Amino acid sequence: MSRRMPALQAFIDDLRAIWASEPDMGARMERARPLMETLVRNRELQARSADWPSTEGRKNLLLYVDEEHEFAINAVVRVPGRKGSVHDHAHAWVLYGVLDGTESLERYERIDDRSREDFAQVRMTSVSMGTPGKVDLVPPFDIHAEQGGPTRSVAMILRSTKLGSITQRQYDPVTGEVRPGPGPTQIPFELTG
Repeated sequence: MSRRMPALQAFIDDLRAIWASEPDMGARMERARPLMETLVRNRELQARSADWPSTEGRKNLLLYVDEEHEFAINAVVRVPGRKGSVHDHAHAWVLYGVLDGTESLERYERIDDRSREDFAQVRMTSVSMGTPGKVDLVPPFDIHAEQGGPTRSVAMILRSTKLGSITQRQYDPVTGEVRPGPGPTQIPFELTG
């Protein structure tokens, strides 16, 4: 059996300690944020991410799922200029940290009366630049998008639960269409070292 990369194993061990001592999911994610910032600044991890495969086509690399606490660690590898969909993560909390390259992190708010499940008017409220070491906390049901920068980019993701089987929503800001569907396809990927 291969040994997990030490930086990733230390991150997992610290997360497990937080989950064991803190019952509130929002507080867990706030406590995990500085750990994620340290992880995505790790020079060895940044260098190794240069060889990771693309996740285009709505895929995530699945690095770890905790059987006891159910959190998941993913990675995404984006092509230059990638246009991401406007979406939410349903009831999942997410920490999104840029490891390499740059991305635009967009936030949206819903401005309609919420009377229809298949329609939503959304308005962009902010855009921030994601650079290596920057971590964004996305609470449940927050509408957002990640847009690729001029070069390939890589990000790490900590989710309060594994996506792929829960129903998320994608929002079309132009037509107002709301499309429910599963999250990204999970591709198992080992980081050993």
